[in-house]
Amino acid sequence: MARWLRSLVGALLLLEVAAALSFLHHRYEEMVQALFRVQSQCPYVTRIYSIGRSVEGRHLYVLEFSDYPGIHEPLEPEFKYVGNMHGNEVLGRELLLQLSEFLCEEYRRGNERITHLIHDTRIHIMPSMNPDGYEVAAKQGPDSNGYLTGRNNANGVDLNRNFPDLNTFMYYSGEISGPNHHIPLPDNWKSQVEPETLAVIQWISSYNFVLSANLHGGAVVANYPYDKSQDQRFRSHRRTVNTPTPDDKLFQKLAKTYSYAHGWMHRGWNCGDYFADGITNGASWYSLSKGMQDFNYLYTNCFEITLELSCNKFPPEEDLERQWMANREALVAFIEEVHQGIKGMVSDENNNGIAGAVISVQGISHDITSGDTGDYFRLLLPGTYTVTAAAEGYQPQTVTTTVGPAAPSLVHFQLKQDVVRKPQERKASGTRTNNKALQKKVVPRATRRGTQR
Repeated sequence: MARWLRSLVGALLLLEVAAALSFLHHRYEEMVQALFRVQSQCPYVTRIYSIGRSVEGRHLYVLEFSDYPGIHEPLEPEFKYVGNMHGNEVLGRELLLQLSEFLCEEYRRGNERITHLIHDTRIHIMPSMNPDGYEVAAKQGPDSNGYLTGRNNANGVDLNRNFPDLNTFMYYSGEISGPNHHIPLPDNWKSQVEPETLAVIQWISSYNFVLSANLHGGAVVANYPYDKSQDQRFRSHRRTVNTPTPDDKLFQKLAKTYSYAHGWMHRGWNCGDYFADGITNGASWYSLSKGMQDFNYLYTNCFEITLELSCNKFPPEEDLERQWMANREALVAFIEEVHQGIKGMVSDENNNGIAGAVISVQGISHDITSGDTGDYFRLLLPGTYTVTAAAEGYQPQTVTTTVGPAAPSLVHFQLKQDVVRKPQERKASGTRTNNKALQKKVVPRATRRGTQR
């Protein structure tokens, strides 16, 4: 009886929270006020910072939740949500504002699940990556908004077609056993991207993000890498060429976590389209070049998916509460997915952390690296794995570990300094591919027209 009463009280409290939230569209100033209101209500577990400015000078604000805001705690993973990349796809922006207020309110209420999540995870929430485009779309309003009105930034550029094209380099270099992780950027990349894109690239280079999602509209499906097909000869909008990453099964699991926690995404039939389980490989849907989710996977340690959340890109205010209730559990459950696989410290014999150590998993040809403090996080499905940590100047170490379905397995590495080798041995072992030189040979191909992600 007591357990039943606690469950009932918990459900009533959640309903009370839902009723207290304001389900309105927030213009830029209102969005900023909402973020600072959350920060003032939960000052000890939140921080607001800006990663840069848009073309028209608006801050790209991020709200951070952590028990030590502004500090990376070793072995605590970094997570991010990015909304409103396309200015006229606004539901994600509003959901992230709702999520921010929800996390704060539930933390203040002592909700154990949310408290553990904030104490064990550093969560970064960016409601709007394209505030300039949003203002253009908002002037039209939900009733008369054009399908593309406000989609691009103030320079007329689609930000999800504006990241360096690392896919082309990967497909080219793959013919000679090139990398599909931590691919170097071209020398002139800064001159080829918009201010918003530049800010995001510098942001994800500064934080060792482990898991991420960016929120869009125009469909209802959880989309995972790769977005760009290797075969770009076919230009039809609906050409389907499934292009999996080495972590394809893991990405499917991540996408299903969101779709099955969502009110109706998992049913498959939405917006006139059908996606089994409510998920799709990006390139299997349509090929997209220079997108953000592929860039995260190919350049950083971060595993990112794209969430298409509504048929209507700019839903009316009266639909926002229903959409929040459909997405609330999914938004929280997806953050919790950052706590799976293995994690640990890579250190030397004096217990000093080794930054940039390469963590490789036998049978999965995609490596990640340790962060500045020597900690690493490798998302993996349950199973038994052979894992190797290697760093320049040290002897590699290999262990076998089993990953369970719940918390991540803790696997530490302590590397011994490498013995000094003979000059001829160093010369023989130093014949590596010059990635930057190879990348200059890659000829960028045209982006497929007609895509909408």
